[in-house]
Amino acid sequence: MQRLLLSLFLLFSISAQANSELLPADKAFSFNAKVVDSNILLSWNIADGYYLYKEKIKISSDYPALLGAAKFPVAKIKNDEFFGKIGIYRHNTSVSVPILAGDSQEIELNVSFQGCADLGVCYPPITKSVRLKTEGVHKPSLVDGAFDVFTKAQEKMRSLVLGSSTISAEPLSADEAFAYSALPLDANTLRATWQVHPEYYLYHDKFSFTVSGADIEVVKLPKWQEKNDPYFGKTKIHKGEVSVDIVLKNIKSAKVSLRTKFQGCWLGGICYPPQEKNLDIVLPKTIKSVPVKTTKTQPETAKNASKQTLNEADKISVLLKKDNIWLILASFFGFGLLLSLTPCVFPMIPILSGIIVGQKGAVSTKKALAMSAVFVFSVSLTYALAGVLAGYFGENLQILLQTPAILALFSAVFVALAFSMFGFYDIQLPSALQNKIANISNKQESGNLLGVAIMGVLSALIVGPCVAPPLAGALIYIGQTGDALLGGLSLFVMSLGMGMPLLLIGTGVSKLPKAGGWMENIKAVFGVIMLAVAIYLLERIIPPLASLILWALLFTLSPIAMGAISFGKVASVWHRIFKGIGLLLLIYGILLWGLVARGGGDMLAPLSGYGVGSSAEKVHIAFEKIKSVADLERKLAEAQSNQVVILDFYADWCVSCKELERYVFSNPKVVLQMQNVVALQADVTANDEDDKALMKHFGIIGPPGILLFKNSIENRSQRIIGEIDAQGFLQHLNNSKQ
Repeated sequence: MQRLLLSLFLLFSISAQANSELLPADKAFSFNAKVVDSNILLSWNIADGYYLYKEKIKISSDYPALLGAAKFPVAKIKNDEFFGKIGIYRHNTSVSVPILAGDSQEIELNVSFQGCADLGVCYPPITKSVRLKTEGVHKPSLVDGAFDVFTKAQEKMRSLVLGSSTISAEPLSADEAFAYSALPLDANTLRATWQVHPEYYLYHDKFSFTVSGADIEVVKLPKWQEKNDPYFGKTKIHKGEVSVDIVLKNIKSAKVSLRTKFQGCWLGGICYPPQEKNLDIVLPKTIKSVPVKTTKTQPETAKNASKQTLNEADKISVLLKKDNIWLILASFFGFGLLLSLTPCVFPMIPILSGIIVGQKGAVSTKKALAMSAVFVFSVSLTYALAGVLAGYFGENLQILLQTPAILALFSAVFVALAFSMFGFYDIQLPSALQNKIANISNKQESGNLLGVAIMGVLSALIVGPCVAPPLAGALIYIGQTGDALLGGLSLFVMSLGMGMPLLLIGTGVSKLPKAGGWMENIKAVFGVIMLAVAIYLLERIIPPLASLILWALLFTLSPIAMGAISFGKVASVWHRIFKGIGLLLLIYGILLWGLVARGGGDMLAPLSGYGVGSSAEKVHIAFEKIKSVADLERKLAEAQSNQVVILDFYADWCVSCKELERYVFSNPKVVLQMQNVVALQADVTANDEDDKALMKHFGIIGPPGILLFKNSIENRSQRIIGEIDAQGFLQHLNNSKQ
């Protein structure tokens, strides 16, 4: 009894002494907040003998969309008596929060934090509310965030090279380690999603869901992997992106509250306490749920249905989230080979070939291969960098360059190259600069390669801004995960696949004979092709009739200038063949003049308006133009129950959009099937703020893109990205009608 009283007395004495020596919380952790440039800087002056928990710093705002992810400094790891191994700060520390927009003049910030004294006393959580003026703060540009891209790329490269055994020096906060979000998947299904950091994992059996306003019918958890966990032994875990579908029944209101509980750990040895998230979610046009009878075949049916919920771009995005990097790169190289003869790549063939043919003197196979490799490498690098920036910042550089001034300037460059091919002049450096370069060995060849690289960069950005599912999938992945390295590397490898024909053709051009009149004829042919590329670019921004006149001029004047109707003696069989080809092109040009006389028509079918069937009316889907998200929502609300609504993203500079207009939306079968379908079209040629907002709302990186809605809900599995033929479009349309 005496020992017990003595122990209590000593404990009381120590506690009293500690309380007398403890500083007030505001002095122990002096807090300050201010706006510096385009960031909110949160700083703490921490008294000696005290420390602040990194993981206990929580930041929230009344306008969360205006703020980016907080940037924490590196913390020291402490084996804490309360929380185990955890990151702490001493003396002073600062946290930077980027401001993504400056539209609001003021922003209210709520910051909570917690710390302890070395004496062994832990303070309760402290919350500070501050109101800061953000007027005049500019929205960060692509350049402002470039260092973030390279930092993340370095971290990803380190993990790829050193493997998963390399762990960061200190843990992340729970919100950073397990980024959580929840959205309605359809009228009676919610999807909870976690973006789990590569060094972290979630426990399979620690998920818990509660919904207010509806009952949960079934929870669909993804496939798990087994881990020998230091805390629970052999257990089931999830890594990477984790998506859980919660199917609802007995829905009482359109607005439901989802409470989610989960728990995860860090590979560095820290297990986080159970986390809880609460979100209010509005269901789109909630329908009365019908009880589903449970059968033995139901799980398999649900499994098969889940496999069909992804469109092609989303499937490619999921592929990127797999662990096998070699499978990913091989797949993207294959995607590139499939895209190598599309309108995105085909115009680059005469560009590269013309550059090689236009070289002075003989071009060896080795030099032609080097020039082709530099061209392909520069195109691939440009695609990769532009893709990373587009996915990371939501700005598509290729779209930004499809302006009339840029296209006209680049067309003028090809016209200049064409007349150089015709022998009117030589494009070369000033003589004074040539003399300086000539004094340095091998510099002339390097100069040629530099010009080839520049032309490759410009060709990638201006000539071929086509959107395809692999590109869209990679940008979705970059936007969701911020993994700039793997996404960019995949696009780089895909572009190498697209460039394989360029390597082969560019090298083959070097085999053409260089001596005599033969070579002059070849150069003249490539000059005509350069003019065709110039018209190809101009027709994106000029009226269709003006474009038709330019093509008619090209196909009539070029054969005449090259002697197609000359009556002199023909030297060889090959000359006769080429002369015959020239006459055919001249006849085609005359037919185009017939279309010009009629006020326009289809270049690929110049005789379609003559003879039998000439009175038949040309069919085309009658699109109704919309400009904004509000316009779309109004049209969706006006649509009848179960009526399908399609939204087509179009632009004048989009070559693939023109193909869809010509071969899909003018197909009689398609027009017939679209009779009871609401057809909307968003013309994003101007790429103004409304266009960007509409594309960003649906995660569209650029046209072409076709979205299908029913009962105001998009059927994302039937979303069409890139080109498609009439039969494929009808299949997507019929699937959406079911």
